[in-house]
Amino acid sequence: MRKVIVTGLALFLAAPAPSPANAEGEAAGDFDYYVMSLSWSSNWCALQGDARDDPQCDAGRGLTWVLHGLWPQYEDGWPSFCRTPHTDPSRTETAAMADIMGGAGLAFYQWKKHGRCAGLPATEYFKIARAAYAGITLPEVFESITRDLTLPASVVEDAFIDANPNLTRDQITITCKADMIQEARICLTKSLQPRRCGDDVIRDCRLQDAELGAVR
Repeated sequence: MRKVIVTGLALFLAAPAPSPANAEGEAAGDFDYYVMSLSWSSNWCALQGDARDDPQCDAGRGLTWVLHGLWPQYEDGWPSFCRTPHTDPSRTETAAMADIMGGAGLAFYQWKKHGRCAGLPATEYFKIARAAYAGITLPEVFESITRDLTLPASVVEDAFIDANPNLTRDQITITCKADMIQEARICLTKSLQPRRCGDDVIRDCRLQDAELGAVR
């Protein structure tokens, strides 16, 4: 299988609607599972980061799939901006997540919108987020993308499945935005084991000509 995926992507290298969230402000700790969102850094920069002059988009970072967030999720919908007794993370704590999240700003925003809903102190939430990220093998083939590609979104999912034999297709979904590959979303139990995504999360991008920007 690995040869098929790597060969398929090598050919591209060689060739010239979301579910509504629940109301904001729910009580922290009340959720069913996690969605780990991995964004393709170059595309995120093209869509948002460049306009913000975000440090994630600096040339030479070499970022591929970064941890966009670890989101507490209901079977249908998700909580956000939850009420929690825990204090916000320090600048040191958010800066420490920049290696896998691209920057401290994203780490703080993700804590504010999603992390609070886990019902954990910020230090524990970031620890779990890092463990979730470490638990997924990022397909090595993407590291060699040195120019912009156009490819079926399904090739991206195939590569993740090939690199992570414990994943099934109902546990991962690839999303697109503005005709670009946006995120790989992987559904995890509270103990960080892969599980089936809720029906509102399983919305695979079906583009046959999605853009994947070169690694910066």
